[in-house]
Amino acid sequence: MSQRKLFVTTALPYANGKFHVGHIMEYIQADIWVRFQRMQGHMVHFVGADDAHGAPIMIAAEKAGKTPQEFVGEIAAGRKQYLDGFHIRFDNWHSTDSAENTELAQGIYRKLKAGGMIATRTIEQFYDPVKGMFLPDRYIKGECPVCHAKDQYGDSCEVCSSVYAPTELISPYSTLTGAAPELRSSEHFFFKLSDPKVVDFLKRWTQDGKLQPEMAKKASEWFEAGMADWDISREAPYFGIEIPDAPGKYFYVWLDAPVGYLASLKNHFDKGQAAAHWHEPSRTTQSFDAFVADPAVEQVHFIGKDIVYFHTLFWPAMLEFSARKTPSQVNVHGFITVSGEKMSKSRGTGIDPLKYLAIGMNPEWLRYYIAAKLNAKVEDVDFNPDDFIARVNADLIGKYINIASRAAGFIAKRFGGRLGIVSADGAALLVTLQEAARPLAALYDGRDFARALREIMALADKVNEYVDQNKPWELAKQAGMEARLHDVCTTCIEAFRLMTIYLKPVLPSLAAQVEGFLRSEPLVFADAARLAGEGHAISDYKHLMQRIDAKQIDQLFEAPEPATEAAAESEAATVLPGGEGIAPTITIDDFAKIDLRIAQIVACQKVEGSTKLLHLTLDAGEGRTRNVFSGIASAYQPEQLVGKLTVLVANLAPRKMKFGISEGMVLAASHADEKSEPGIYVLEPWPGAKPGMRVR
Repeated sequence: MSQRKLFVTTALPYANGKFHVGHIMEYIQADIWVRFQRMQGHMVHFVGADDAHGAPIMIAAEKAGKTPQEFVGEIAAGRKQYLDGFHIRFDNWHSTDSAENTELAQGIYRKLKAGGMIATRTIEQFYDPVKGMFLPDRYIKGECPVCHAKDQYGDSCEVCSSVYAPTELISPYSTLTGAAPELRSSEHFFFKLSDPKVVDFLKRWTQDGKLQPEMAKKASEWFEAGMADWDISREAPYFGIEIPDAPGKYFYVWLDAPVGYLASLKNHFDKGQAAAHWHEPSRTTQSFDAFVADPAVEQVHFIGKDIVYFHTLFWPAMLEFSARKTPSQVNVHGFITVSGEKMSKSRGTGIDPLKYLAIGMNPEWLRYYIAAKLNAKVEDVDFNPDDFIARVNADLIGKYINIASRAAGFIAKRFGGRLGIVSADGAALLVTLQEAARPLAALYDGRDFARALREIMALADKVNEYVDQNKPWELAKQAGMEARLHDVCTTCIEAFRLMTIYLKPVLPSLAAQVEGFLRSEPLVFADAARLAGEGHAISDYKHLMQRIDAKQIDQLFEAPEPATEAAAESEAATVLPGGEGIAPTITIDDFAKIDLRIAQIVACQKVEGSTKLLHLTLDAGEGRTRNVFSGIASAYQPEQLVGKLTVLVANLAPRKMKFGISEGMVLAASHADEKSEPGIYVLEPWPGAKPGMRVR
């Protein structure tokens, strides 16, 4: 098998926030594929970077009282704990706000311009006269021109789903200053995506196997709808890379963001690390320029389905018409959901990766579970808590780990920690496992991790059937069966070693522990062709992995108490008797967005499996009842609340919890430091208030 040269990336996370579990899923998918390729002896350069430019970061930094560089630097400093925590090993992590990215982006632009692929034209845009900047669509709001809903964004209406231009909004205003925006003209730069030679190239490129079939079909639909030229410029003030020979003009963030892949790789080469990988079977002696131009190098991207347009049209066209190699694969995955619901910050649903690690949950449980759901198709991955517990405990503990735990003790106590001779029935079983190496390798290479793990667990079933048929615990009690006991236990340890090879891309930390237990060099796929052999010494067995405790899942999805949420969000300097300062100033329009309603608690009960939550059934005058889970169980017995009136946040997005869907929040007061002043007090309106009345 000839050695492949691979340049692998994941989508660059926007540097305005922490990683969420969707990032972690993508990184796990790519990391598994990269680890498999390295186990095959291939050369891989796996790089990532922060997407650091754009108006949102510039504005967020200004609000935080920081420079954009300081702002994105603080975000970048927090990346390592996520990546290390989930055993995701990039060779290099960089930033698009870098000298390398500036050099490469401007160089690509100059080649595009020299090739006649850049056009200029004057366009009209909304301008905030107070802020002194042109406004991106997300910073313009107004009345929908179709359904007349208030406070809708500049490109689409969240109420009626209509799509429109910002200039069509009725009574538009800047979300930055509240000022009425002005229409002003400016010269913009466009990449000629509609040029016939560009369209012809993209039609060929998108249909020649570089994309999944469903993505190739989607590209065909885009071509049928017609290509429009791509606006690649933004006006100052803007945090980004300046366009050469165009003072006050900057590249739109989506032009320089994918160039960040190349910039991170260049930074990796320039630091000398590309020629000195501890994990590589061989070292590259090529320069960065020679490597990226090498026809043998495969450029492989892993991305989510929300950014396909940029990676399958803009990015390959930019590379092709600046005389650079185009991607070899763009592998698209779906979103990750929880119990069928799309994760959303605004709804408060999702898995916090750092919380997952902080409560002591094994990162390889999540790696295995995600891998068991991933295939080569563009499908969403659903995290179901009950399925997560069942699958990890049954597969990893009940099937895989069980093989070693049932045999290792006998090898240590009865046979001096050395393997013996495998007889015919054991040899036949091991041959079956060895023959699985090639088809499993094909599944890993094709990113069908779900099927690969199903096949591996089917092999584990065969091994456990062998154990149950031979019952080593009974052989150990029988006189004259010492040789057979040694044979059966040796077969189990050899089978465990083979299965560890197959699971190592998914479970690298566990595999390292097994390698120590087996006294083995780092395992690679080629090792499946041979067995450890008679006389091979192993170490004493130590427990390798714990089962998931359902209480950990409860902790992972447990809603924070209202006071805790308020304390976390408070930024005031003055501490009041309540233990925390006043939150930042809001406007009356901000307050008006919160719909507070009088609600009656018609039923209340404890939540099985939670010590903090009560399940409230509320009547808010809607002709139906609502379910709300509230963290007030420490302060109230259910019977104390039934029949009481309270205040409900009625327009809070529903939140999917382990115990069900919570459809709002009841208001309660508490001291920020509950240790010094314990107590939670649910708000109760005066007599005369009725369910459904709005609190103003």
